[in-house]
Amino acid sequence: MPLDLTALYNNVSRVIPAPEWELFLPDIEAIQRLKRERNAVVLAHNYQTPEIFHGVADIVGDSLLLAREAMHVEADVIVLAGVHFMAETAKLLNPSKTVLTPDMRAGCSLADSITPADVRLLRQRYPGVPIVTYVNTSAAVKAESDICCTSGNAKKIVESLGVPEVIMLPDEYLAQNIAAETKVKIIAWAGHCEVHERFTPQEIIALREAHPGIVVLAHPECPPEVVAQADFAGSTAAMSDYVGREQPARVVLITECSMSDNVAVNHPRTEFVRPCNLCPHMKRITLRNIRECLETLQTEVLIDPQLQAPARLAVERMLAVR
Repeated sequence: MPLDLTALYNNVSRVIPAPEWELFLPDIEAIQRLKRERNAVVLAHNYQTPEIFHGVADIVGDSLLLAREAMHVEADVIVLAGVHFMAETAKLLNPSKTVLTPDMRAGCSLADSITPADVRLLRQRYPGVPIVTYVNTSAAVKAESDICCTSGNAKKIVESLGVPEVIMLPDEYLAQNIAAETKVKIIAWAGHCEVHERFTPQEIIALREAHPGIVVLAHPECPPEVVAQADFAGSTAAMSDYVGREQPARVVLITECSMSDNVAVNHPRTEFVRPCNLCPHMKRITLRNIRECLETLQTEVLIDPQLQAPARLAVERMLAVR
């Protein structure tokens, strides 16, 4: 079925000016054609820019949704419009498919904050304590872990283990925020997201003073004192669901910039105030390099065969918890 470009632009016209859209069109048309030729799909995280998120993505969402949906993809080729650990997760769940990343340099400060050797040392220090690992980690770190989690299911995963104490890594703030919601003792690692760690309580106070009545939604990767100032804290999917459910007149999403643009497309009656902390890694993904990776089938994401089974098991254990 031919792409209705007029309808597509009407959908995003509130967040993409017409002159920019004209510049994006050649790549959007080429990507849509290449997806048909390659039997490919594009999975895009909520932090991707609107021209990717709404213009070429077939499946969009947070890390948990992308992990779940990756298991059901029937295409031969998966392009992961997101950072490298997300592409690795897609490959773990689809070992026989070609998984491509548009830019190998699209990393993550959380994934870079911990190594497999660090995990092994934690096991020695806390023998018998289960290790819950955030999906924002490398496959090598996942392979050393017992079970994975996302920001959307972390509390459920921690409590599903039925133990009094867990190690949760690598996001210190996520661990602290979950610890405040559960009786399970959580041993944290000192990793931080370079986007969310920059938000401060003072910013939230200033936003409330400048915009009376504003609803503040914060990501749990933010420091606990920021989360304490918010009206609601949750994953990117939970924040999007909140806006759809509550229909606030004015809202601010305390997370990566592009999230607000992507949610705003479907909620024209809500005013979005946009404090802007950009993720430099997410912004490495562009329409142009998505097009190029479909043209060349590069760069393919490959995982050490010795890591595949244990890393996949940690992810599958997470997905089995409902």
